[in-house]
Order: sequence, then structure tokens, then C-alpha cells
Amino acid sequence: KAYWIMLGEKIAQTALSFGADDLDGTVVHELIYHDAGAKTPEGLTVDELHRLIRETGRVPMERDTLYRQVIREGAQWRVGESVLAGLAS
Repeated sequence: KAYWIMLGEKIAQTALSFGADDLDGTVVHELIYHDAGAKTPEGLTVDELHRLIRETGRVPMERDTLYRQVIREGAQWRVGESVLAGLAS
């Protein structure tokens, strides 16, 4: 995982290029790192996260905490299959 709130956007993108496969840090209101002096944004929109991922040459896929794909259609969303379904056991 590349925790962008801690790493910053550019270093998180670099981490995606060097093996990280999850851009993490979508929270409503982050306090711990910012109370400690972090200068990163406290939140990014879905579009901003997608842009960060696409700029590294990756394809964004949103997932929930159970690792199911989140499929957005306008203001509506639904969950799909587990993103782990294709992995060998």
C-alpha cells in the first residue's frame, strides 16, 4: 500500500511504480499526520485519486473494505466481485 496522506501525492505515485498495488488514504477527516505537521491534503476526490493512478500508467479500480470492486454509475454505486477472485489459492 502507498498511504498518500503520509507519503504525499508524488511519493505515493512513485511507490505505485515500484510495487505498491493499493493507493490508500481515502478518509473523511485525517488528524494524526496533520497534527504531526503533514502538509498533504486532508482528502482527495475520487477523480483526483483516479488521476494520480492513471499518471503512473495504472488502471484505477475502487474497492471496499472487503476487497469487492465498487462500481460507480453517476451518483449511484454498487459492489461487484471480489478483486481477489482471480488470485490462485
